[in-house]
Amino acid sequence: MVLELWLSLVLICVLGAMSPGPSLALVVRNTILGGPRSGLATAISHGLAIGLYAAVVLTGIGVVIVQSPVIFQVVQYSGAAFLLFLAYKALTSKASNIELTSGEATTTENINGWRDGFLIAFLNPKIAMFFLALFSQFIDANASFVQQLVMVLTVGGIDTIWYCLVAFGLSRGPVLQRLKSKTNIIDKVTGVVLILLAVRVVV
Repeated sequence: MVLELWLSLVLICVLGAMSPGPSLALVVRNTILGGPRSGLATAISHGLAIGLYAAVVLTGIGVVIVQSPVIFQVVQYSGAAFLLFLAYKALTSKASNIELTSGEATTTENINGWRDGFLIAFLNPKIAMFFLALFSQFIDANASFVQQLVMVLTVGGIDTIWYCLVAFGLSRGPVLQRLKSKTNIIDKVTGVVLILLAVRVVV
């Protein structure tokens, strides 16, 4: 892959990663409630899922997912159910459970960043559609394994780096202190957004 083409792929991936959505809302919430470790776990596992999806599409399995109504709907409804589960957790969360100790947020709520980050990305079949459209512009049928690997690492790496930066920035003391005072509002807004996104996934 020539440098100019790779830079174009990087730009598209950066813009895609930075666009608001359920992943951003989840990273923000898990960082506020669980501190930097939970936020970074969410970010890294999300990037791994994105990279895995990219690899799946490049091997042709993504075409099967998109073209098979049954498989697509199973993944689609599973993703919507997971979004609703996260929305329920956000809407029923109590701000009083959150405390700051040694600059980190702790909460009695169980935050599983590795699970949340991976599933919110992997249970979204529209990502497969996005990668099918994206990769068709950057790769041909004769692409080598190295070219495919570069694309997978680029996509997964950019996603991971962006959300790690978000988690790192939010976990700084002054920022976290301000967000902590508005945790109840953030939870309610996050819950509503996730419900709307769940509805959008299945519509």
